Amino acid sequence: MDQCDIFLDVSTAEFSVYSMKEGGRVSITLRQTVSEYCLYPAYRSSTSPSIWKLTECLIHRNGIPYSRASKQGLYFRCSWCGTRGPLVVSCTAPPRARSSLKMTLLASVVSCSRARLFTCFLRLGSQQASPLQLHTGASLTAKSHYEVLVLGGGSGGISMAARMKRKVGAENVAIVEPSETHFYQPIWTLVGAGAKPLSSSGRPTAKVIPSGVEWIKARVVDLNPDKNCIHTDDDKKISYKYLIIALGIQLDYEKIKGLPEGFAHPKIGSNYSVRTVEKTWKALQDFKEGNAIFTFPNTPVKCAGAPQKIMYLSEAYFRKTGKRPKANIIFNTSLGAIFGVKKYADALQKIIQERALTVNYKQNLIEVRADKQEAIFENLDKPGETQVISYEMLHVTPPMGPPDVLKTSPVADAAGWVDVDKDTLQHKRYPNVFGIGDCTNLPTSKTAAAVAAQSGILDRTISLIMKNQRPVKKYDGYTSCPLVTGYNRVILAEFNYNAEPLETFPFDQSKERLSMYLMKADMMPFLYWNLMLRGYWGGPAFLRKLFHLGKS
Repeated sequence: MDQCDIFLDVSTAEFSVYSMKEGGRVSITLRQTVSEYCLYPAYRSSTSPSIWKLTECLIHRNGIPYSRASKQGLYFRCSWCGTRGPLVVSCTAPPRARSSLKMTLLASVVSCSRARLFTCFLRLGSQQASPLQLHTGASLTAKSHYEVLVLGGGSGGISMAARMKRKVGAENVAIVEPSETHFYQPIWTLVGAGAKPLSSSGRPTAKVIPSGVEWIKARVVDLNPDKNCIHTDDDKKISYKYLIIALGIQLDYEKIKGLPEGFAHPKIGSNYSVRTVEKTWKALQDFKEGNAIFTFPNTPVKCAGAPQKIMYLSEAYFRKTGKRPKANIIFNTSLGAIFGVKKYADALQKIIQERALTVNYKQNLIEVRADKQEAIFENLDKPGETQVISYEMLHVTPPMGPPDVLKTSPVADAAGWVDVDKDTLQHKRYPNVFGIGDCTNLPTSKTAAAVAAQSGILDRTISLIMKNQRPVKKYDGYTSCPLVTGYNRVILAEFNYNAEPLETFPFDQSKERLSMYLMKADMMPFLYWNLMLRGYWGGPAFLRKLFHLGKS
């Protein structure tokens, strides 16, 4: 097959394939590092049958073949990243079509400012572009200094990079993140219960990093805030003017004897890891009769409601499949209460009683004997006292803690968390260092909703710091936990630093509602991918004000 490069404005351009023989096929595919993205045909124009409109830019590693008409016109826009600008693409056609194949770009002038992202990649003729040139959001030459350096490519890191890009320019922002895939982890509760596919939770990291922002694909191994620099595992030193730490929380399965190797056995799963979440669903399906045990560790965790959400979903599944009479459902938690906010705790206690669930407090999982299907718990009120419980199904919530790189870092407090001011998210000792999300010592529940609210506050904090002004906007500790109590019901818990309800909607959110389930399952993922990661969602505070107008 012949190849030719064309200059394509994916936002407004049209190009035509003239005099193609009947049955000819044309494939448009991005090359090199972004070859996983290609233009995806959505529908044929109803007003002009000769026009095919492409409305998405989706993952497709093999390219998309299309055409069977002569003088076929093609219209493109890129909704993959919302960017307007030219791309270098490869066009191939079979021998019988290429003799009469001619491509004419009808709109070759790009005036949008976002086009600057791609102009450095443009190559005319048959010149091949290097992987770096076509890398999404990467600059042509690696830099060792950035005005804003973001550590971590999770929800907090991506959101803040998008916000900082608008302040200082994409070329002055970089993200350090080793992972190839970015996951929307809140949906894993539903994945573990068979209500959502795992594939719906992940997207390539290259796709979610803001366009033009440098992706440093490495792991941070050292922070030196006194010299305004960090070191990566590929022996690179990167300096910064402002540092945003968004390294998340570390899962410590190995602190439970018998794990993580115990996951090789059946009947055991965990919704907290991409490697084990589908094992939860398998254990749920394979359940016959006996104890179904769900645990909560003696450490801080992210999404503290998740350990009991899967319990409610499992109970609903057992009822649906007729297995409930043979299931003894046990929730062993290291905490002393089912939930930290009384309003929602009272509602959950009522559900627990109605569904005959067993809850044991101050019980910490310390060992799993997966070959024998036994779980060993320690009584935290009586250290050293243990209990062995056999299980037919076991869902493990692992101990968690700050990432190892932070534990001995100057930016950490005594417990290893990033030591930030709870109002402004600015570091207490280093004024050009900031923290967001699960890696910080903010005294609120570690959730994606909290990160969204924090991103708006941190955006304003950094803006004022850059102007040598004092931050004035304060974070109130807002966080949210959609407590899934069934396959079509959710209690939407929202609260602040003081564990006081901070509800968005003008109705009692402590009641189970289908509407809240639909919001959890469908609307929140949409907000996450399309608004939050692009730096346009800072939480529902404005909605709360709107819905509560006129109320005291």
